[in-house]
Amino acid sequence: MIGHNTLIVLLGCAALGLAAGVVGSFALLRGRALLADAVGHAALPGVVAASLIVAALGGEARALAPLLLGAAVTGWLGLLALRRLTASGRIRPDAGIAVVLSAFYALGTVGLSVAQTLPGAAQAGLTHFILGQAATMTEADALLAGALALGCAAVAGLLFQPLRALCFDEAFARAQGLPVRALDLALLALLLAVCVAGLPAVGLILVVALLVVPAAAARMLAARLPAMLALAGLFGALAGAAGALASTRLPEVPTGAAVVLSGLVIFGLAALAGRRRGA
Repeated sequence: MIGHNTLIVLLGCAALGLAAGVVGSFALLRGRALLADAVGHAALPGVVAASLIVAALGGEARALAPLLLGAAVTGWLGLLALRRLTASGRIRPDAGIAVVLSAFYALGTVGLSVAQTLPGAAQAGLTHFILGQAATMTEADALLAGALALGCAAVAGLLFQPLRALCFDEAFARAQGLPVRALDLALLALLLAVCVAGLPAVGLILVVALLVVPAAAARMLAARLPAMLALAGLFGALAGAAGALASTRLPEVPTGAAVVLSGLVIFGLAALAGRRRGA
């Protein structure tokens, strides 16, 4: 039988997968999918810094809300650094992503080593943010992450028409008077929020896969954007719930790996079905 806390964690991970599928679809079509990798790695120093600050103030170093806030701050700084690096065109986006994620991850790793030596943060379980571990999430953690994820999905739904125009034809969107730059920043903000929400469950290394794999699987089957979004949300929810269930049943299995493997099974089936349809 599934206990109450486990059920809440499963629902939270399913909500995260749904939001990742929807937002990831727009990011995939816009060519922004790999930004999630930079955001995830850039979040680590923010998690460590938030834990140290909360511990120094006498609070609970493992409290999820300040850790996610710290992750959001350094994740956004990572995105700004990436835009700055690639603005001149002399550094390609892939090279910029590699520089940003390695620099921030190295900084976070050093901070993590320091944090684990301090009594106030030694038991904070910060290493779970690297590969994710649903078994360590409390009901409050799952509700917070799930609510943040569903909020991202709702915003993406409200921005469906302008984001569709932006992803498929930027020139047309600009000609229609749409605020292209603001929409691009909104998509980046949604990407950041989903990455941050997924850190406790999926981890910073594999959160990019939760955004890319369900969307890619849906793209193999769907010919229209509404169908792609629906399928990506469904696939992401299934992968999130299945991975979280496997992790809670087998605590030694990182949730991030279990979620990604579940998503890859779905992707493999979608790829086979897509070939039969001639996709």
